[in-house]
Amino acid sequence: MVGRKKKDVVVTNMKDEYIGHSIEVTPFADSDIEGGSLSMGALEDGGPGGAVPAQMTVSVEEGIEGGAEMEVVEMKHSPEKKRRVRIYSQKFRKEWLHLKEFQGWLTEGITDDRAHCTVCDKELLAGKSELLKHSRGKKHRTRAAKSNPNPPPVQHGLSRVIDEDGMPHLLRIVDLRSDTVTQPSREMKKAMMEATLGDDVFSEDPTVKTLEDRVAQMLEKEAALFVPSGTMANLICVMTHCWGRGSEVIVGDQSHLHLWAQGGMAQIGSVHHRTIKNLPDGTFSLNEVRGLVRDEHDPQSPLTSLICVENPHHNAGGKAIPLNWMDELGALCSELGLPLHCDGARLINASVALGTSPARIVQACDSVSLCLNKGLGAPMGSLVIGTKEFIAKAKRLRKVLGGGLHQSGIVAAAGLWALDHVAPRLSWDHTHARALAQSVCEEHSSAVTVDLKDVHTNVVLLHCDNIRVNAKKLCQRLASVTDEESDELSEQIVVMALAISDTTVRLVTHCDIRKEDVRSATRKLKCLKYIKLDVHLPANSCSRVSVVSPLL
Repeated sequence: MVGRKKKDVVVTNMKDEYIGHSIEVTPFADSDIEGGSLSMGALEDGGPGGAVPAQMTVSVEEGIEGGAEMEVVEMKHSPEKKRRVRIYSQKFRKEWLHLKEFQGWLTEGITDDRAHCTVCDKELLAGKSELLKHSRGKKHRTRAAKSNPNPPPVQHGLSRVIDEDGMPHLLRIVDLRSDTVTQPSREMKKAMMEATLGDDVFSEDPTVKTLEDRVAQMLEKEAALFVPSGTMANLICVMTHCWGRGSEVIVGDQSHLHLWAQGGMAQIGSVHHRTIKNLPDGTFSLNEVRGLVRDEHDPQSPLTSLICVENPHHNAGGKAIPLNWMDELGALCSELGLPLHCDGARLINASVALGTSPARIVQACDSVSLCLNKGLGAPMGSLVIGTKEFIAKAKRLRKVLGGGLHQSGIVAAAGLWALDHVAPRLSWDHTHARALAQSVCEEHSSAVTVDLKDVHTNVVLLHCDNIRVNAKKLCQRLASVTDEESDELSEQIVVMALAISDTTVRLVTHCDIRKEDVRSATRKLKCLKYIKLDVHLPANSCSRVSVVSPLL
């Protein structure tokens, strides 16, 4: 049997005196020290809050001739130095090697409570917080950059960003602010590069002519005109219908033309507008329309010259307007002798939702605007559609508004490609939108709600109660990643959304959103439990990265 001897040691510097020992703390009735294991890491760090006694009395038994492992049988504070200390141990975990923050530089250390940095060639304490602190250090980041100047390519669908501490992160950024954020595909760019060009101001661009003829035939109208943007398309239509001074337009109070066009019809076209209340489905009362039409014989009133409708209706959640109502509105306009204009920025989305042709939807309309960017993914461009006489007037207005482009076939080609390849798959965007709405509904949250019956196309409106959470804070939360969330989801997901009012957040799916993006976004939205009780980040969690979502 190996002999042992017992001795008392007064320890004043645990790092130097007992660096090679393992000390077990035994609780005693007259001691304030809690039972547990004591690690050198805890002592070197000063323990939680730095509360390590300046002096300890330790009784130990040691093996005399290479015998058994040392065992501590008693440990007490000096009576005059009594302080409560929580002593704990930390061990290296192999699963840390798979974390993105530690990949490429972290390995196991020489002992269980140590880790090794291959970049700095340095032994570190095996604590996650200590390792993260080391990785954020300036020296480590500088050495890591020098040792790996060319980082590995980012996996498809992920983005590499640097946070405020200089730490790199691989994020899955799902941009649902609008369907105008899309990027031209390689095939679309090829079509643009191979387009046959001419001067469209002289009506000599064959690609533009092909696009205009294609859209006019699709909507069963006489002619079409290619213009740079949807805002210009709607303004041209209003000004063409309201050719004389003193004209007035009846328009929905929640319509895009009224709210989001900077009042262009008044500012530029000198056209007065009179609003009518939009109903939740995007329509308005036809009886109320009758009451808003001015008496043309009253010299004190402007002349009612046009009625405008939006289909699908954005502020109603992208709802497709019912066909029977569109027919009734058209019949009323014919009775009143007034033209009808349709803001059809996402008209093909409405066509898919209603299961009918775009021509059937605008059958009763005298003019239509169609956007090639929203929903269809072209980089720019819209069309004005109507009669040949109407388009001749519209072309003059396009020129004075600065919309006369020369070799515009290069962007018209993108529109043609979008009509051939993107329009047939719009139903996928609608399916993705319903999946996002469904994920919110499944949380049964009263703070953030959505009605599945309101999701007709690719637009989802989340409604906030404005007490526990408002729209701006919800967007900020969706655009940030916390440690707790990252650990739960096993990936860092940023969902970019748009607050369109104090209580409404908009999500819009588009052709750049894939199944894996929808899957990640739904997982993120299911983390609304973090928002349900309190929108603010938990006090014990760190917002590692945040992506700002500008108001567009």
